[in-house]
Amino acid sequence: MAFATRLKHLLKETASLAGHLDTESAECQIRKNVHLRGPNAWILAFSVVIASVGLNVNSIPVIIGAMLISPLMGPIFGAGFSLGTNDMELMMTSLKNLAVMMAIALIASVLYFLVTPLTLTNPTELLARTNPTIYDVLIALFGGAAGMFEQCRKEKGTVISGVAIATALMPPLCTAGFGLAKGNMQFFLGALYLFAINCVFIAIASYIMTKAMGFKQAQYRDTKVEKRTRRIMVATALVFIIPSILSAIMLVNNNNFDRRATAFVQANKSIQNAIIYDYTISHEKGDKIELYLSGEKLDEEQTAALFASANEYGIKEEQVAINENKSAKSLIVSDIVNDIYANNERQLMAKKKEVEALRNELNEYKRDSIPCLQIAKELAGFYPSVKSIGISRGSSVTADSLTVRKTTFVNAKASRRFKADEEEKLLRWLKIRLGSEDVELHVTFVK
Repeated sequence: MAFATRLKHLLKETASLAGHLDTESAECQIRKNVHLRGPNAWILAFSVVIASVGLNVNSIPVIIGAMLISPLMGPIFGAGFSLGTNDMELMMTSLKNLAVMMAIALIASVLYFLVTPLTLTNPTELLARTNPTIYDVLIALFGGAAGMFEQCRKEKGTVISGVAIATALMPPLCTAGFGLAKGNMQFFLGALYLFAINCVFIAIASYIMTKAMGFKQAQYRDTKVEKRTRRIMVATALVFIIPSILSAIMLVNNNNFDRRATAFVQANKSIQNAIIYDYTISHEKGDKIELYLSGEKLDEEQTAALFASANEYGIKEEQVAINENKSAKSLIVSDIVNDIYANNERQLMAKKKEVEALRNELNEYKRDSIPCLQIAKELAGFYPSVKSIGISRGSSVTADSLTVRKTTFVNAKASRRFKADEEEKLLRWLKIRLGSEDVELHVTFVK
């Protein structure tokens, strides 16, 4: 019991906002940021250009930079705050300035995308802002709540920057401008819907936090006006929430089908003498997967087995299309054969060069090899006093001219001293026998 009391006290103390909020300062800041004048007008223009360039080149850091400097958050917080404080004058000012900012952003982004020479084949950052879901609603709602907390607390931090990045107001507007510039209504309407979701639910979060934090409120002269305002707010929220929920369900279903289809293809890459070399998944007219096969044509039994395998992965037979295009198959087989032939040619040429180099090396070795044993036998017949002989090839260098010449050195050991004419005669015989004029003979007397 004591533990539960202490835990309750700890949670209450942790969640308490007493002494942390400054609603008067927050109100002044919110009212100030509603207006589009002075620096805000210039910053808006700069952020539009930055966001458009970032979307155009698929650069996430550049897009984040545009989110951080965009002043679009001000009028949206102002609209939610004015609802919470019953300040209709501030509401009209906020909506007017937001409309002007939207117009400027759309016009500037349209002009940019009309003149830019760069057109990406896969503009992922633009596509990412054309299909909002319930997750975007949650991001805007909790992002708006965090933003109001940040503006109301005494010690300011970096929460507003995080909210600007999370809710991403400027990129959807610039994506809508891209749709207008290219005549693509899917981009225009999808991005505008995402922008509207962010605006509406940031404003609703601001309204809720304004009520919860006890800002000073003006009283409606007519209670019917207050009730009508609340009904309009609830109806607006439902109008934006319901399509986003449907979109989220569709996104989850598409993702699940993609995952099952990929697993199905991986499990059936090889089918007897045929292979699945490619596949495409589409969701335009229901979930479908188209398989591209090469090799032998599937018979009825193999086709039935493939459909049965697809059914195991939750994919119906009518969702699978098998494409056995002969021309495509022939093209692939031809490419494979050509690659093999070219690879063999390269390997053969490399082997020929290697063999030629080895042959040259062998010939060089043969030329340099010395039949020492045979020469020793012949020498023993002519000069029985020669006990041993050593023959080696090398180089000799003259000291004065530094001339290098290949020389064969012969070292003979004899049991008697050779006369000059005998040594000369032996040298001439060695030159003839070794086939070289560059022979040096050294005869050593040994007892």
